[in-house]
Amino acid sequence: MVELSGTGLPKVRREAGVELRKARLSDVDQIHALIRHWAERGLMLLRSHSHLYENIRDFHVLEDEEGHVVGVAGLHVLWRDLAEIRGLAVHPDRQGQGLGRWLVLACEREARDLGLPKVFAWTLQVGFFKGLGYQVTTREALPPKVWSECNACPFYENCREIAVIKHFAPPPFGG
Repeated sequence: MVELSGTGLPKVRREAGVELRKARLSDVDQIHALIRHWAERGLMLLRSHSHLYENIRDFHVLEDEEGHVVGVAGLHVLWRDLAEIRGLAVHPDRQGQGLGRWLVLACEREARDLGLPKVFAWTLQVGFFKGLGYQVTTREALPPKVWSECNACPFYENCREIAVIKHFAPPPFGG
């Protein structure tokens, strides 16, 4: 494994094919490294190995043809009508290829399949989510359940993340 300087991430081929699939326990180390890369830059929250193992069923990954996880995103159901898209990260060598979009759309598809009417995310990349049909919302417009992890966040007092939400159209009658 050739690492990018100081990041702990393997060097990956930009043109390698990728496959979208549900995450497996064997992916946790690679998912953790990918999330840590962006967390160390202050762009997302670090997720512990323990958290990833406990929530592995929430995550989708994009795996390249060489076995590298080059993207990850999770759909975490909070209540009967709401889920959070979390842990969205794409390998720096694979940025700008639509992989983040692919992961968010996979989470949305799963949310619709579960019958959820809406999903939200905390993000610093508002433009990315707006391009996918999300709207900025206030923290107060989200239910208190959303805040359950905020107290433990190291950025709680100085949170820069913005809440975005997407409402799905109701399914057609009988659908």
